[in-house]
Amino acid sequence: MKIENAVAVVTGGASGLGEATVRNFVAGGARAAIFDLNEERGNKVAAELGGTVSFHKADVTDEASIIAAMDAAVAAHGRIDICVNCAGIGVAMKTMGKDGPHPLKLFKSVIDINLVGTFNVLRLAAERMADNEPNDDGERGVIINTASVAAFDGQKGQVAYSASKGGIVGMTLPIARDLAFYGIRVCAIAPGLFLTPLFEGLGKEVCDKLAEDVTFPRRLGKPSEYGELARTIVENPYFNGEAIRLDGAIRLP
Repeated sequence: MKIENAVAVVTGGASGLGEATVRNFVAGGARAAIFDLNEERGNKVAAELGGTVSFHKADVTDEASIIAAMDAAVAAHGRIDICVNCAGIGVAMKTMGKDGPHPLKLFKSVIDINLVGTFNVLRLAAERMADNEPNDDGERGVIINTASVAAFDGQKGQVAYSASKGGIVGMTLPIARDLAFYGIRVCAIAPGLFLTPLFEGLGKEVCDKLAEDVTFPRRLGKPSEYGELARTIVENPYFNGEAIRLDGAIRLP
């Protein structure tokens, strides 16, 4: 699918990997709808990128919120061709620790936002993509979800996060098979350690220490590199049903 003139919905698009994806797509001639809870940041990014980008406050875990945001995105841009799900959270909590067992409410919250929220958005995006006219390859849409290398080799204290991202990997192929009838492709990107605002807040010394585990290049990933891969997936019609590691060959110990 050509990125030029396409319309992309990006959750978590106000910062980090999502913002980098929005910027990459817009640079390629696409229009974008940012779905995020951070109104100040979302409106700032949209204003900076001009009339081709709109911001819509949306909660990925709330069906009514996403339906309203999807309707607003279609009203603003005419249709939805691409959906990139970057919204998510992470917590550091062991299954059993000095304060007792992992709080069930916290585990459910991570699953609800990262996994259920991703599915909530993609299913509603697919509903609108199905109405698009197919291109020469029969494509009506592309969906990209954000997993993590923690889906494959999660560390201590990552049980909730790893479970949520493992779910995203696990549902990639069946959703791709489900949506093939409509000409909608589905992939997941599994990032390694990326220099997002979360990691930047840890400080340079901590980030440099984390980068030592990366095989090559020995640094944290740049959000722009995520955006570049997302665009490549959109533009290459043979990417489908796969979870792609983007991690500098890191394998978490």
